[in-house]
Amino acid sequence: QVQLQESGPGLVKPSETLVLTCTVSGRSVTTASDYWGWIRQPPGKGLEWMGAMAPSGNTYYSPALKSRTSISRVTSKNQLTLQLRSVTPEDTALYYCAGALAGARFGYYAPWGQGTPVTVSS
Repeated sequence: QVQLQESGPGLVKPSETLVLTCTVSGRSVTTASDYWGWIRQPPGKGLEWMGAMAPSGNTYYSPALKSRTSISRVTSKNQLTLQLRSVTPEDTALYYCAGALAGARFGYYAPWGQGTPVTVSS
């Protein structure tokens, strides 16, 4: 019912800003009590929560990424965006957007997008 689709460049050069878009269908990104987040998985590593946005538009970030991460939304398009500044090859990962919907257990994200791969290389 609720579907998410990530999009963005597959290749980004070091020091550039990565910009990803998540288009949500079937549920408004402003729905009360919903949180929408970004999670990534580097090759051979586990999932890393990057940050999330509350219905109010307030954002929350992983301490490790807070200094260079920005999450925003375009409500008219029912989209979320992710900006990751000053990328390095260590930012190479599969990037997901996901929803923590109202009524779900704290920290439980569902549904997820299929993920979009990002490679940081010159």
